[in-house]
Amino acid sequence: MNMGLEINIILAYALGLILLYVVGWLLLVPLKLLMRLIWNGIIGGVALIIFNFIGGFLGMHIVVNPYTALVVGFLGIPGIILILALGTLL
Repeated sequence: MNMGLEINIILAYALGLILLYVVGWLLLVPLKLLMRLIWNGIIGGVALIIFNFIGGFLGMHIVVNPYTALVVGFLGIPGIILILALGTLL
């Protein structure tokens, strides 16, 4: 009886572990991107609410929706300026 492992079995296990790592990595990267997108949207929405509270005294208002929240979440203060400029032009 031969109790040793053949090289084919060892290679199959190694390939299976590498494949499992690659598939796990491919599933994790889009999840991180989605979580970052959601977090930026939440931060943008809060920034817009704060801006609308302060801007209410000055007569300025930006509608809070997912698109404006993401723009402000990605760009920050320049995003608010961009939305105000686009609202003025259009």
